[in-house]
Amino acid sequence: MPPPAPRAIALAGPTASGKTALSLAIAREFDSEIISVDSALVYRGMDIGTAKPSRKERAQVPHHLIDIRDPRDAYNAGDFVSDASALISQINARGKLALLVGGTMLYFKSLFDGIDEMPPANPEVRAQIEADAALRGWPALHEVLAMRDPVAAARISPNDSQRIQRALEVLRTTGQTLSSFHGQQEGASLKMPLFALEPQDRAWLHDRIEKRFDAMLAAGFVDEVKMLRARGDLDASMPSMRCVGYRQAWEALRGEMPMDELRDRGIFATRQLAKRQLTWLRGMDDRIVIACDAPNVEAQLLRHVHQALEAA
Repeated sequence: MPPPAPRAIALAGPTASGKTALSLAIAREFDSEIISVDSALVYRGMDIGTAKPSRKERAQVPHHLIDIRDPRDAYNAGDFVSDASALISQINARGKLALLVGGTMLYFKSLFDGIDEMPPANPEVRAQIEADAALRGWPALHEVLAMRDPVAAARISPNDSQRIQRALEVLRTTGQTLSSFHGQQEGASLKMPLFALEPQDRAWLHDRIEKRFDAMLAAGFVDEVKMLRARGDLDASMPSMRCVGYRQAWEALRGEMPMDELRDRGIFATRQLAKRQLTWLRGMDDRIVIACDAPNVEAQLLRHVHQALEAA
C-alpha cells in the first residue's frame, strides 16, 4: 500500500505580493507550520533586504528553513528538497498542516517534479574558468558556451557569471552539455495544491515593490550590507550576495555605481525578479490562481484552501 499523501499546501507568488500576511492567515485558520521556500531567507544576518518575517510574525506560527545558513555557505535546490520533505513528515506527525510559502520557483518545481541529477562541483575547474573570465570577460565565455551548448546558452544571460561558470564546468568535467542533464530526474516528487498569487494589474505590484524597497532603505539596508562586507569573508560572487538588492548595494558600496542610483537600480532589479517569478508560475498548469490585488484576497484564498483540503 502506498504511503498516505502528505497534508501540505503551497503558496507561491512574486516578491511583494503579500505572501507573509496571507500565509499567517492560512496558518491561523488551518493549524499550520510554515516552511519557507526562499533561497535568500536561509541566510543569517540578511534580514532587511530579504523582507524576512519579523520576530513577532515568526512567534505567531512556527517557521522553518529561515536563518539556517551563514552567508558564506551554499544552499541549493537539492538541500531544499531534502529539508522540506523531512519537515513535511515531521509537521504532519504533529497533526498539523505543512504550509510551503515563498517565491523561489526552482525550489517548488524541484519539490513537485524531482530534481535533475547533476555532476558535483569541481573547485579546480571552477578556478580555471574564473581565471579565464578575468582575462577575457564573461560575455566572451558565454560565446564559447553558445558554440558548445547552445541550448544552455540561450537560457543564460551573457553577464550571468554564476550560470556560465556552471555550464562550462559541466562541459569540462563530463564532456556533456548542461542541457543533456536536464530531465534526468531523481528523488520522489510531491503533489499538493499550489495557490499562486498573481496580480491582475502589474502596476499594483510595481507600486508595492517600490514602497517596500524604500522601506528597506529607511530601515538601514545599506548598513546591513556594510556589516556583511566588513566581515571580510564574503564576496560578490557568492549566491547570498547575488540576491536582488544585495548585489546592487554591494556594487554601490564598492564604487561601481553612484550610491544615489541604488534605489532605482534596486527597484528595477526587483521588478525583473518579479517578472521571472510570474513566468515560472504561469508554467505550472495545476496552480490555483488567486488575484493578490483583489480587495477580498484573504477571504478568497481561505475559501479555496478549504475546498482543496476537503477534496484531498
